[in-house]
Amino acid sequence: MARGNDIGRAISYMSLAAALIPCLNASGKYLVANYPTIEILWARYAGHFICMLAVFLPRRGWRLFATTHLGTQVARSTLLTIATGVYFSALAFTDLATAAAISFTAPLMVAALSGAVLGERVSLRRWTTVAVGFLGPVLILRPGTGVVHTASFLLLISALCSAVHQLLTRRLVATEAAETSNTYMAVVGFLLASLVIPFFFVMPRSVLDALLFIGLGAFGGFGHYFIVRAYEWGPAAVVAPFNYSSLIGTVILGYVSFGDFPDLWTWLGAAIIIGSGLYIFLGERRTKEMA
Repeated sequence: MARGNDIGRAISYMSLAAALIPCLNASGKYLVANYPTIEILWARYAGHFICMLAVFLPRRGWRLFATTHLGTQVARSTLLTIATGVYFSALAFTDLATAAAISFTAPLMVAALSGAVLGERVSLRRWTTVAVGFLGPVLILRPGTGVVHTASFLLLISALCSAVHQLLTRRLVATEAAETSNTYMAVVGFLLASLVIPFFFVMPRSVLDALLFIGLGAFGGFGHYFIVRAYEWGPAAVVAPFNYSSLIGTVILGYVSFGDFPDLWTWLGAAIIIGSGLYIFLGERRTKEMA
């Protein structure tokens, strides 16, 4: 059972991740308007891989790649690569805040699936909260109205892949170092994207574009490293909701960079999703305090 200090450390790591991930998404949205999605995906994981090697290889050597769960490492890394590619594709047609709000269904999926994947007890209250939480994306997407671009629905697929990735990450934290898990994410994403990048590569057209391509790897690499560390210290259903704090940075970057600001329905939907996630967190905390 996680102690209070452990939970606090997990939340600190997740907060660091929440500061970096909006920068990753804003960079991706800027670039996807002029470059192929696969090039953005390749740059994101190539940079991630370089960052992990530069920081951790000198200290850990080839032990950095030592794993007793290679299949799980490859599976979780492939899921994250898919989630990232789908997310960047949708950003070409969706504002940052809407994309972030829909992606916040991932913690609800984590809470719902943690029983099947992690063997955690999923109470009736948690199931009810998850069901209420999914009213949020309904309000945001408003199916059948045509208000939101159909590409936005792809974000639910991205969220599902991300949720399963997070759950598999949680399964590995007891035996695998965060540096190893994070490096495998970079290796698998880099190799998958490299298979097709020669057919789509476009040379960066400006210094700014080149810097943003470089930034993709740093923002994504260290952002997800902090997420892995968070799951080392706290239960999945408790840690995941703190990713919601990234909405603040997302809204600011979306408005400053692209002139986008969420409409009332997006705010209402996001409030329902976030409220449901926080309710799960509070319920888990009360249960642990009473145990």
